[in-house]
Amino acid sequence: MSNITPIKRLSQNFLQDQNVVKKFVEIFSPLDGKNILEIGPGKGAITRNLFNMGAELSLIDIDERVLEPLRNQYTGINIIHGDFLKLDLENIAHSQKLTVVGNIPFKITSPIIFRLIRNSSLINEAVFIVQHEVAKRIIAQAGEKDYGILSVILGCTTSTNYCFRISSNVFYPKPKVDSAAIHIKFNKTVDTDLSHFINTVKAAFGNRRKTLKNSLSNSIFRDSDLSEVTIDLSRRAETLSVTEFVELAENLRKSNHNEQ
Repeated sequence: MSNITPIKRLSQNFLQDQNVVKKFVEIFSPLDGKNILEIGPGKGAITRNLFNMGAELSLIDIDERVLEPLRNQYTGINIIHGDFLKLDLENIAHSQKLTVVGNIPFKITSPIIFRLIRNSSLINEAVFIVQHEVAKRIIAQAGEKDYGILSVILGCTTSTNYCFRISSNVFYPKPKVDSAAIHIKFNKTVDTDLSHFINTVKAAFGNRRKTLKNSLSNSIFRDSDLSEVTIDLSRRAETLSVTEFVELAENLRKSNHNEQ
C-alpha cells in the first residue's frame, strides 16, 4: 500500500510508527471477546495489530483505495466502503456493544463523537487519535480556557481520559499539529432528554464570553420563559459545571413544556 497517496480533503495522515500503534492498542487490551470497529484504517497500521491479536473486527473507510489491499491481506474481517456518519451501527453491533477505534480525520472529529454519544446504547468505549488541541478541549474543566461544548457533553455522558501525546512526526504526511490518544467510556446517562441537553449546551456556548441570558436569547430558546431558571443567567457558559448544565437543561425543558 506504499503507493497510496494521501488525499488532503479526506484529512488523511497515515500513522507510521509501530511503537505508537502498540501503545495505542494497549489502551483497550485485552481484545478477547471485543467487537471492534476501526474508522479510517488507512494503510492498516492499527489494523495489523488488531488482526494479530484476534479481535472480531470491522473496518470502515470512505476511500476504496485503502480497502482493496486490506481485503487481499486479511480474511474474516468485515470491510465496509462507506461513510461512518451514515453507518448502521446497530447492524454492526448485533448483540454485543462496540469498541470503536481509529486515527480519525481531524475535520470530522466532533461529528464522529456526537454520533457515538447519540448511539451510546450500542457503544462500550472509543479510543481515538485526535488533534491535541481537541483532546485538551475534551478533558477541560469548568473555568478553564479550553472548556466548551465537547467538555460538557462528554463530561455528562462518558468517562474520558487523555492517554498520551503523539508527535506529528509519526504521520505521513506530517500534520501541522501534534495529536493525542483519548479513551472514552460510555458509562453514564444524562438525567434529562439527551437531544435537548445537547441543544442547551450548544445554545449556552453560542455567544462565548456573553452572559447565559444573552446566549439563550439568541438561540432556539429565544421564546422560552427564562424567569424560573434556577441558574444565575448573568454568568457565562464556561463557568457552569456539568451538573449545572443538566439543571439548566431541565429548567428550559420544563419551561417549554409549560408553554405548550
